[in-house]
Amino acid sequence: MPTPSAASKTSPKRSRPRPGKDEQLKHDIRLLGRLLGEVLREQEGEQVFGVVETIRQTAVRFRRDAEPQAAAELDKLLKKLSQEQTASVVRAFSYFSHLANIAEDQHHNRSRRAELLAGAAPQRGTLASALARIGQSTTGSSKVRKFFDEALLSPVLTAHPTEVQRKSTLDAEHAIARLLAARELPMTPRELADNEAQLRARITTLWQTRMLRYSRLTVADEIENALSWYRITFLQELPALYDDIETGLAAHFGQRAARLPLTQAFLQMGSWIGGDRDGNPNVNADTMRLALSRQASTVLDHYLEEVHALGAELSLSTQLVDVSDQLKELASRSPDDSPHRADEPYRRALTGLYARLAATARALGAGHILRREVAPSAPYSSPEEFSADLQVLVDSLNANHGASLVKPRLSGLRRAVDIFGFHLASLDLRQSSDVHERVLAELFARAGAEANYAALGEDEKITLLLDELAQPRLLVSPWLDYSAETASELAIFSCAREMRARYGERAVRNYIISHTESVSDLLEVLVLQKEAGLFRLGQADGVPACDLMVIPLFETIPDLRQAAQIMRAFIAIPLVRRVIRAGRELQEVMLGYSDSNKDGGFLTSNWELYRAELGLVKVFDEAGVRMRLFHGRGGTVGRGGGPSYDAILAQPPGTVNGQIRVTEQGEIIASKYANPEIGRRNLELLVAATLEASLLPGSEHAGAEKRLKQFEQVMADLSARAYAAYRDLVYDTPGFADYFFDSTPIAEIALLNIGSRPASRKSTRRIEDLRAIPWGFSWGQCRLLLPGWYGFGAAVSEWLDEGSPSGRSKRAALLRAMLREWPFFAALIANMDMVLAKTDLAVASRYAGLVRDRKLRQKIFKRIATEHQQTLACLTLITGQKERLASNPLLAQSIKNRLAYLDPLNHLQVELIKRSRAAAAGQDQGEPRVYRGIHLSINGVAAGLRNTG
Repeated sequence: MPTPSAASKTSPKRSRPRPGKDEQLKHDIRLLGRLLGEVLREQEGEQVFGVVETIRQTAVRFRRDAEPQAAAELDKLLKKLSQEQTASVVRAFSYFSHLANIAEDQHHNRSRRAELLAGAAPQRGTLASALARIGQSTTGSSKVRKFFDEALLSPVLTAHPTEVQRKSTLDAEHAIARLLAARELPMTPRELADNEAQLRARITTLWQTRMLRYSRLTVADEIENALSWYRITFLQELPALYDDIETGLAAHFGQRAARLPLTQAFLQMGSWIGGDRDGNPNVNADTMRLALSRQASTVLDHYLEEVHALGAELSLSTQLVDVSDQLKELASRSPDDSPHRADEPYRRALTGLYARLAATARALGAGHILRREVAPSAPYSSPEEFSADLQVLVDSLNANHGASLVKPRLSGLRRAVDIFGFHLASLDLRQSSDVHERVLAELFARAGAEANYAALGEDEKITLLLDELAQPRLLVSPWLDYSAETASELAIFSCAREMRARYGERAVRNYIISHTESVSDLLEVLVLQKEAGLFRLGQADGVPACDLMVIPLFETIPDLRQAAQIMRAFIAIPLVRRVIRAGRELQEVMLGYSDSNKDGGFLTSNWELYRAELGLVKVFDEAGVRMRLFHGRGGTVGRGGGPSYDAILAQPPGTVNGQIRVTEQGEIIASKYANPEIGRRNLELLVAATLEASLLPGSEHAGAEKRLKQFEQVMADLSARAYAAYRDLVYDTPGFADYFFDSTPIAEIALLNIGSRPASRKSTRRIEDLRAIPWGFSWGQCRLLLPGWYGFGAAVSEWLDEGSPSGRSKRAALLRAMLREWPFFAALIANMDMVLAKTDLAVASRYAGLVRDRKLRQKIFKRIATEHQQTLACLTLITGQKERLASNPLLAQSIKNRLAYLDPLNHLQVELIKRSRAAAAGQDQGEPRVYRGIHLSINGVAAGLRNTG
């Protein structure tokens, strides 16, 4: 944090810095850093401020010079800190990371606006660019319209233990972002001073707000946290994005050719929060009810606010303008009979709409309506009924010289109702296949149908399950008691039926099966649906009805390898085929990035996912069934993270086709959607990438297919070598688990109150039992980010060294061709480049010092360092760039900007872990402030790296 000068204490800085590509960003970072420094001085005193600056400068020397003296000075400095000073220092550096993120987001918005104002060519990844490219291709407008009529794009918010910020912190940071954005406008000296005073006040609020949770996050907390993103971004920006798409379609294809407006809600939100039971005993039927009740209250609050605002805006008088007969009839049904509004039919109609909406909100669980309606009214039976009333207003305005009054608010509200309904987001259900097996084993046994279901072979299970689906009777008896697990699972299915009846069919429509390993895993869920009336055999027409799509989740390397085989057998079952036909010939498959990475490493995980997709495309094409892929991506590159646009374009041909769902997890949600403009941009990237991947023709020249086959053969070879290297280190090296648990803050992360589920499936120190999310999170904290690169260097080096020296040169040229010509390989290399830019062996070596066994420490860290060096060399050989992120200078500068404040957090974290573990070794409970300091540092490092969860 820069030391404030005397002048800075009395007068605000200029709102407009000198021109320059990054000068405004530097100006904003300096401004926020100065204000944080002033708050730190004021709140904690001159001595603490001085300590912070000294640590920062010493950490910079450690990074710049890697000199032993700087390391020794850091150790001495940190050991001398009192508990109170340590907490203050950690908080200071953590908050600077958060403030730097705010400044960067504002800089991205500023740069985007500057490009638009300058009339620059549309950027890659924008809707304008995608539509222009499609318009110039052989794709006709009919295909474009068909895309929007049939597409489903869905970001799915999930609650995983990587989001380390409290909502109170997020709210304060959102206020800071608004104030910083306001400085883009011309301001008088008084306005500037007032703005800076408000910024300082909000930073003071941050400083005086508890950053950590003292109790573990509950599912209810996770639900509320997720809802904040709808209020900030989705409820306003999603409808606005639809408007942008319509404008772009009209510009490139013409109003008539595009058949505007778009009526299909092709971009919808999904959620796992409250429905994802896999490994989380805290999720049950009650959390489902709570999630959907709160979602409904949130979206109806939004509608009520918008209808109220429209009532103020649409003061049109029939003495001055005509209205449609339908609007007159709608106004006549209003409970508003005030003579003052006798000539204002729009206001009277909206009063009636508000009354019905308020009644709907109460009927769907809202406990408090901010503004009471004029009189009680009947609730809407469906969102379609409410939408039809809004359309009456739209049609009347369009027919009577009021078209300009539609777009500012009414069209957005009308669109929002189509997108969000009364449910806001579709709640997915998820459970592990082994739970379903246990439940059905109990049901079969208690019903006398099969004494030992779990012991049956796969073919016997399939036969029994299909026979059960054909039976008119149920397995469950109301006169029998069942185990707690079985009762809970049955309650979930009954609740799903209840929620669909209450909030609409889109409220709950997907059931995901973790650890899908066989066809019977899928059929089991159909049988459980039948028990709750969610699966029904057709009567006269013979068409079965299945309310929840059964979606397999293939996660591990072995699961991915047999995904196509399982789906081929599943689709071939006549009953299943009829179910799919009744569901518009569409079947979804989910692919998990996290477990496959922990299982096989970065390169192999990516390759096996790619291969699985190719196999699935072939199976679905042969069966004549449309496939929708659901990508279970996390924040880290190792868990499928990285730029969404490039990730979608890197998918194998035929895997997108207008159908894609993708998880948004942890702190990535805040990174993408905490700022409305940034959120709008990320949603636009999703649409643009899906459009291009679905509609732009691929390479069709004579040698393209042969060339791709050659590339794929190389990847298969590299993957096998990388897999061997990764497995040898992680699973076959004696003592590696001890090294991991000692050299990373995994134990401390497990105690942090950042999620409602445990960090490990079992109370062991086995890597196999550890969840993939804290696995990747821990490697990020110690700045190794090992799951995002390990094994690549060994694989490429071995492959290059086979054969003659001249052969090595040809193989290197082939890798460079793969980078140029193959989007899959280009995305893989770009993501690894980003990970390595954030990796720091010098900082990581300090974490290695936490390993108690010196020989083990030296042995494993040396292996990691050797592979790191080899990976960097191979990456340079392929890209031709010695510096990391040479092709992405903005990201490179972003990382560089924060290192001076990120590095000290890592050094402080190491010192605090030493203190904590020393106390534990002495059978001491330890100082609570030490634990809080560790957890604060985890928060700061996560914020500084941005994609670590």
